[in-house]
Amino acid sequence: MNQTVVSYLAQYEFFDFLVAIFKNNQSLLSFLIYLIFALLIVGMCATIGGLGTYAERKISADIQARIGPNRVGPYGLLQFLADGVKMIIKEDIMPATADKMLFYLAPLLCLTGVFATLAVLPFAGGFIMTDLNVGIFYLVAISSLVGVGVFLGGYASNSKWSMLGGMRGASQIISYEIPVTISILAITLLAGGMGFGTIVSNQGGLPHQWFMFHNPFAFLATFVYFVGALAETNRAPFDLPEAESELVSGYHTEYTGMRFGFFALAEYIEVFVVCGVATALFLGGYNIPGLDIDILPLQAIQFTIFMTKTLLLYYVVIWIRWTFPRLRVDQLMSICWKYLTPIAIFNLVGCAIWMVAFNGKSIAELVFGSH
Repeated sequence: MNQTVVSYLAQYEFFDFLVAIFKNNQSLLSFLIYLIFALLIVGMCATIGGLGTYAERKISADIQARIGPNRVGPYGLLQFLADGVKMIIKEDIMPATADKMLFYLAPLLCLTGVFATLAVLPFAGGFIMTDLNVGIFYLVAISSLVGVGVFLGGYASNSKWSMLGGMRGASQIISYEIPVTISILAITLLAGGMGFGTIVSNQGGLPHQWFMFHNPFAFLATFVYFVGALAETNRAPFDLPEAESELVSGYHTEYTGMRFGFFALAEYIEVFVVCGVATALFLGGYNIPGLDIDILPLQAIQFTIFMTKTLLLYYVVIWIRWTFPRLRVDQLMSICWKYLTPIAIFNLVGCAIWMVAFNGKSIAELVFGSH
């Protein structure tokens, strides 16, 4: 059965009190709960996306022995707000020969694809918009809108630099979806379901209970997923769609003001989403170490655990960007088709054989005899 935030709250007595206040109009109450919940998640992730630009500059400055933003607010913390205000007041320019409708639609598609994935991201037990039985399929399908938005942004601009960036982005995202999806499917084999609630509940809070350490194939799948996710989000060293040394700025060269800001915000929120998915799939999700109880007062602890793991991965993504040089296009595609995809298929088959051979037990269960 699909669990939603409403069905989760309905098991507590205060929900009946709320229904009574709304004169038994449960549909209106459910709509308001979903609306408030959606606004909270979108607002939180938009803030994280904005702070991601600040973290990017601060971390890169530390790596390069520089200071970074330090003028606006304490330690430059309000720099992302200053950037937002600057983008809002900038003139919105569109090339005369651009396709107007597609030009406006492209950044919205990117934002829509990213925000829609938040519906199945499990922040805590019950703190999820909807735990679909096919949550993995939904995630893979709806996130494809980002690739469409990237390509349309390049195509609609009617610029050769933008067009090349859009074509690179489309080919890169479509290619790297293959090893990423196969790696995710390997985890669904271990969990026995495609819902994020099922996947998280089949793990524990301690590292030896995570799917990352379930078996050697799942361990490899973790790294295949992470490398593929870097490429899907156009992060360095896979940022060929916006290679400024070759394409000026790639698919969003012709975008100014908030339309450019939408592309940037979508990228940083997408990084958060892929890190959150990695946490749920491989790192035990929101599970509290040594405690299997899922009650309302513990949601804050579960949420803190999930966010801590996700933001640590977020840091690693930024760290990688300022550590490795950009790849060439041929190297980018070779890594996907010659290495990551065969390894992902090998991991999927390996996980299937492991489940049959060892009756689904992890390495820790085989060695120590307990979960």
